[in-house]
Amino acid sequence: MATPVHATTASGVTTLTLDSPANRNALSAGLVAALREALASAAADGSARAVVLTHTGSTFCSGADLKSPCDPADFLALLAEIAGLSKPVVARVTGHVRAGGLGLLGVCDIAAAGPKSSYAFTETHLGVVPAVISAPLLPRLDPRAAARYFLTAEAFDAAEAARIGLLTLHGDDVDEALAPVLAGLRKAGPEALAATKRLVSAPVRAALAQDVSALTELSARHFASAEAREGITARFERRDPSWSL
Repeated sequence: MATPVHATTASGVTTLTLDSPANRNALSAGLVAALREALASAAADGSARAVVLTHTGSTFCSGADLKSPCDPADFLALLAEIAGLSKPVVARVTGHVRAGGLGLLGVCDIAAAGPKSSYAFTETHLGVVPAVISAPLLPRLDPRAAARYFLTAEAFDAAEAARIGLLTLHGDDVDEALAPVLAGLRKAGPEALAATKRLVSAPVRAALAQDVSALTELSARHFASAEAREGITARFERRDPSWSL
């Protein structure tokens, strides 16, 4: 069975590539476990100054695997491990990001994207709640924008994602945009870099540490609801759910 996450290290940067094209890099139990294992290896690698999280295909992450979703507690643990990693984690996005994938993107310290990327908090249209991902995202996002996009599930582009705080930067060539970022990280002292990461990630780590059981319970309760069953079934059947007006 092919691994859903590939790791390579070059020039002081470990790149973790999500590679599960069959389900658009959805958050299956296998992908979450593989990413947690890869992050632990990156943390122990003294030659790596930073971690880049990227993807194959046209989708960075489509959110929960609706056929076999991971345990919300495991996903929350993954987010906490990214926030708590001693090395900066940089997201490199060239495709679509949906639902739980936005939590994965949002917990990264720096996030860059190309012009073909798009974003949507699709949970309410499926009858579920963006509960777990609210922890890393609400400290980062413009409050008015968070309320709008969490509630309406509208799609938006990279420029809007940068405006509301989801992205750090975007450009026509994402690698060109990231070049000075990675160059700066390579020049930083490892201990100073780790301490500064702890400093700037404090609000996100605090949010992930509080109300953990409440967020996971809220997520699990709505995923198990009749409304979610109808919403997810409608998605697979390519029709509007019964509640649509």
